[in-house]
Amino acid sequence: MIAALLGAGGTATAEPAMAGPGPCGYTETPDDPPARPVPLPPDSREPRDTGFALVTLRTNLGRVPLVLDRAKAPCTVKSFLHLVRHGFYDRTVCHRLTAYDTLKVLQCGDPGGTGEGGPGYRYPDELPTDLPPWPGDETGQAKLYARATLAMANAGPDTNGSQFFLVYGDSALRPNYTVFGRTTWSGLSTLDRVAAKGVVPTPDDPDPVDGRPAAEPKIRCAVRWF
Repeated sequence: MIAALLGAGGTATAEPAMAGPGPCGYTETPDDPPARPVPLPPDSREPRDTGFALVTLRTNLGRVPLVLDRAKAPCTVKSFLHLVRHGFYDRTVCHRLTAYDTLKVLQCGDPGGTGEGGPGYRYPDELPTDLPPWPGDETGQAKLYARATLAMANAGPDTNGSQFFLVYGDSALRPNYTVFGRTTWSGLSTLDRVAAKGVVPTPDDPDPVDGRPAAEPKIRCAVRWF
């Protein structure tokens, strides 16, 4: 259910990606071609698993600095930086905003702006193991994806691609999404402005809590340090 909610470039029933030849398992998806031309990330050696990278999303609504944590998800950080360097995210929009009581995220990363596009490859999850439980959850399954968390969207196990989500308010999710960094406090101010504008209404739903952001952020990226 949650995988479908944050689907990216497919459905929740998508087959898991087969492991590629390198340590990160970046694998082409011929049936799901890239939304914008980009090669596979280089994968001949183990990725760096220490240190941070700072990527700034420059949007029409303000900057969103992202601190990428290699120790949390080295292959994810490597892929994200690869896409940034190749301009994959430039001139794209964040296509989805959720404003549920327990799910407050902005989803980005599809150049087509539909939520269906990806980079033409997939790679395995690097799932978090240290997330605290969601307060009051009796099942023990929901975890706290805290405000400022940066994580990958997916369409099921091991289907990471280019889409990611920014958590602007504490959210309850199963630990099925790779956490690879965080938004800075200045970036949260920008996300708060986006969230305050809400979701574009439709004839069937004049006050939606899930859909296209009314204040649609348009992105350009810059790697400031890595």
